[in-house]
Amino acid sequence: MRWAVVTVPFILLLGFTSARIAPSGSANSWYAALIKPAETPPDWVFPVAWTTIYILLGLALAMIIHARGSRLRGPAIAVFAVQMAVNLIWSPLFFGMHQVFWSLITIALLFLLALATTILFGRIRPGAAWLLVPYLAWLSYAGMLAYRINELNPGAETLVPSSSTTQIINI
Repeated sequence: MRWAVVTVPFILLLGFTSARIAPSGSANSWYAALIKPAETPPDWVFPVAWTTIYILLGLALAMIIHARGSRLRGPAIAVFAVQMAVNLIWSPLFFGMHQVFWSLITIALLFLLALATTILFGRIRPGAAWLLVPYLAWLSYAGMLAYRINELNPGAETLVPSSSTTQIINI
């Protein structure tokens, strides 16, 4: 598990960086203005869930990196890297660009990539695949929330001016 000393902090750093590109939760005035479904958890749940998931992702990746004899190791790491890139796009897309519909499409793609990663990891190290099960469950839940937010907030990208819009009015 010596790889975990590198992979866990690295995955946590990537996730933290993605989340800091645009404020999230109640710190984001656009998100605060959205109508949210009743199933939306309190704001504190999201960082706890994502921190736990990123730790599990880092541990699973370490297990696969350590599986030197497997011919599926390279493809599994490549698919993991692609799903991780898509994962990191979601938060800026939703919270920063206010693209609810496209974030919904992104989370569906992310789920498929995470499922492919889980299957590949399972063929190499079943324990690594089991570490990804909470991730798949959370993506399903987050996808449902994004779907409901999209339903409840048609035209959500226009609710609050994006950060690229100036508030200067010529008189």
